[in-house]
Amino acid sequence: MSESTYVVNCSILFGELPLLERPAAAKAAGFGQVEFWWPWPGVAVPSEGELDAFCQALEDANVQLTGLNFYAGDMPAGERGVLSDPARSLEFRDSVEVLVRIAERTGVRAFNALYGQRVPGVSAAEQDRVAAQNIAYAARRVGEFGGTVLIEPLARGLNGTYPLETAADAIAVIERVRAESPESNGENVKFLFDSFHLASNAEDLEKVVHAHAAEIGHVQLADAPGRDRPGTGDIDFAALFAALDTAGYQGRIALEYKPSGTTDLTWMENFPA
Repeated sequence: MSESTYVVNCSILFGELPLLERPAAAKAAGFGQVEFWWPWPGVAVPSEGELDAFCQALEDANVQLTGLNFYAGDMPAGERGVLSDPARSLEFRDSVEVLVRIAERTGVRAFNALYGQRVPGVSAAEQDRVAAQNIAYAARRVGEFGGTVLIEPLARGLNGTYPLETAADAIAVIERVRAESPESNGENVKFLFDSFHLASNAEDLEKVVHAHAAEIGHVQLADAPGRDRPGTGDIDFAALFAALDTAGYQGRIALEYKPSGTTDLTWMENFPA
């Protein structure tokens, strides 16, 4: 892996700093590429000033935004997406237009679409139908400028009633979007491989890579258990990187872990081993 491969997720790292100071901190640590979750929790359509300030912080830091989450509701309050909730489809689609504007200004082309938790009183079948429609809509919009929608499983027990827990769950969603909305350019809907979430759900990471190599659109790293930096848990990252190399993965790899203290990226000097 080359240094240019690595991306810093500034929504989870540098949490000791205000959000808009984190791109500059990543740059000072030697990284030229960053990704973010949706920067405005609980707000689908930020003000013009908020949008401009976010993009300006990236420009001022001279870093490239390479990944951005779609609006996912109020994540600090526990929400994990809104796109499968029939009552929030308009809210989600309004936020897509904001995301498109950010992409036009920053050049970001990879977008994580958190599926959303199960909603009481609404059947799983109805939520899955709505989710497929909204993912297809998002894929059409970002496909207009070469963007990719990413679908991610999350660790069970930590994310409420989020229904996508395994690689197979995510792949099933991707296949449904392609089957039901062929006009959506569903080929730009891919699997987000997150080592922490998959390992937390007892997935064999190397087997997942080999089984779904063609569908992996992005990789995120954190160790498990604990979600701290690689080397603090049980994941064999040397074996994981070997599997990714064998599978021909050439995309970016994001550091998306929770530092146990103030963010310090000097450990990267000896990584991978």
